[in-house]
Order: sequence, then C-alpha cells, then structure tokens
Amino acid sequence: MSEPKDFPYVTRLNVQFQPLELIDEGALSAACPHQWFNQTLCEVNESVVRVGVVEGEYHWHKHDHDDEFFYCVEGLFHIDLEGRTITLQPRQGTVIPKGVMHRPRAPQRTVILMVETKAIVPTGS
Repeated sequence: MSEPKDFPYVTRLNVQFQPLELIDEGALSAACPHQWFNQTLCEVNESVVRVGVVEGEYHWHKHDHDDEFFYCVEGLFHIDLEGRTITLQPRQGTVIPKGVMHRPRAPQRTVILMVETKAIVPTGS
C-alpha cells in the first residue's frame, strides 16, 4: 500500500471531543471545505467514531486486522467490493469485515460516520 501522504485526503486522527462533550456533527460537516475529509470525533472503549465528508473516490484498500462500520448520514455512499457494490442511503449502514478489499466512493457530497478500532490505519494495511 502507498503511504498516507500519497493520497489527497485530509485525515485527522486526533480525538476532537472528550466524554460528556456535545458533538454537533451537522455543524462540523457543514463547515468542512474539503472534498475528502475524515475527523476522529471521540473514543468509545477501544474504538473511535469518525465523521467523513466525502465526494469522489477513495482508493482500493483493506484492513488486515480491523472491521469497519460505515453509516450514511446524508448523501449517497457506495462501497465497491470485488464483484459487487453496497450502496448506502441516509440512515443505512454496513460492516466491512477485516481483510476485504473495498473502495469507498460518493457521487455527490456525502456525510458518513465510521466506527473502527483506534489502531486502524484509514488508508489501509
């Protein structure tokens, strides 16, 4: 896999909110000027919740040791797999199991939430 710096994505792994702080996903997403943005919102046990504001294609990748949960908040989110595509509309989600090659993409500006382990490398293994 290529290094994260090789991809034109804005990925912020810092935890932006601590327990008991209000998280206003709508305000964060509305203020986002980036085409492919990923911000860690908070930690929950050994996992993190991230918001993504995305449009266009991510690269094909996999996570050898981590499952990934995607939830579409607004827009339309496709996850290409080898042989098929899962399409998420608002209020729909899915889990991509560890080791499965996938390519996320969004034909329009889309907001997603992701739940994954703290150790995951967003660009893949």
